[in-house]
Amino acid sequence: MAAGTGGAHVVVGGASGIGAAVVGRARDAGDDIVVWDLAPTGADDVACDIADPVAVDAAWAVTLERVGVPDRVTISAGVGHGAPLVDLSVEAWDRVHAVNARGPFLVLRGLARAAIAASVSSSAVVIGSISGTLADQTMGAYCASKAAVEMVVRVAAAEWGTHGIRVNAVAPGVTRTPMLGPVPDSSAWLTGVRRRTPLGRLGSADDIAAAVVAVHALDWVTGQVLAADGGLGLHSPIDPTG
Repeated sequence: MAAGTGGAHVVVGGASGIGAAVVGRARDAGDDIVVWDLAPTGADDVACDIADPVAVDAAWAVTLERVGVPDRVTISAGVGHGAPLVDLSVEAWDRVHAVNARGPFLVLRGLARAAIAASVSSSAVVIGSISGTLADQTMGAYCASKAAVEMVVRVAAAEWGTHGIRVNAVAPGVTRTPMLGPVPDSSAWLTGVRRRTPLGRLGSADDIAAAVVAVHALDWVTGQVLAADGGLGLHSPIDPTG
């Protein structure tokens, strides 16, 4: 079912950032929204730490009771951690992977089990990152976790396609969300990012939400990672302009 036709849509991490923007666009298009979040803000939101298998199973139980198998699931929950690999603790590595890789796997697995048992189709979109393909110094745990979840997307698409379950990812570039933090627009880093981005600006949460809604509507597309990065990922790391 294409986005905007009034079907049920679970947005994981829907209380803020990209997830909240997906909620806004999808609700405006007619979707019946169920938000899962670690820190829910709405009375009907489902509290869930997606790194916890028990919590994910409980969230699925609540959701299936409320709306049945959703037509769409968007997984936007994620964490970052900056540290050089030589200084990166095992605890930080494990936490990033628990949320960014294991969490989406658990959510997708729950969706597939319910959809296959009910013989219904569904669409899932996971928020990845161009950092799943490009190496970012001091972001090794994050990069590896995003590479991992993008492969989970591909394998899930291959395994579940015959059941009518499509699984894709949208990979943002540098995007103004709470995860980016209070980096001033005038900083040397963001100035460099804008200069290296062919479209000449940072992404917004709504830019990514628009891509997510569009991917959900593509009935003949599965196992793909769409870069929504303004062209940032096109560049060689060698910048002739300095």
